[in-house]
Amino acid sequence: MKIKVEKLSQDELKKRGVSGWPIWQKEASEFDWYYDSVEECYLLQGKVEVTTKNGEKVEFGKGDFVTFPKGLSCQWKIKENVSKHYNFK
Repeated sequence: MKIKVEKLSQDELKKRGVSGWPIWQKEASEFDWYYDSVEECYLLQGKVEVTTKNGEKVEFGKGDFVTFPKGLSCQWKIKENVSKHYNFK
């Protein structure tokens, strides 16, 4: 299961309606997480390192559009306070 990190244009973000998605915020911390559906998110601020159960590390931050696959188990390590738009599919 792969985490996909992309840089989308403002036009593409607008087309997807990202600015209308809810916002989630969290301070620097570490926690385990499981995705029971696909999540797309766009980081407004922060820096994150996610480690999957098979040891793959993915880093992303402000300006990144990230897609997490359904069924993914991972650990989040928030290095800088996060604010993100998110959408479950």
